[in-house]
Amino acid sequence: MYWTLELASKLEDAPWPATKDELIDYAVRSGAPLEVLENLQEIEDEGDVYESIEDIWPDYPTKEDFLFNEDEY
Repeated sequence: MYWTLELASKLEDAPWPATKDELIDYAVRSGAPLEVLENLQEIEDEGDVYESIEDIWPDYPTKEDFLFNEDEY
């Protein structure tokens, strides 16, 4: 399983919190690339509910990761 920023961004608008099956269903309905579906299917399903993309890919960058000051613009 590998994630890129582009692949993970396809799940930003998913209905969080969500289970693995709900995320797969969302990816199919939204037309996400095949790699997203493959990555989701590789997740070990223990009935977990994921609160955000960070639960699936802990290295997903957040706004705090960028040195951009919104107050300046």
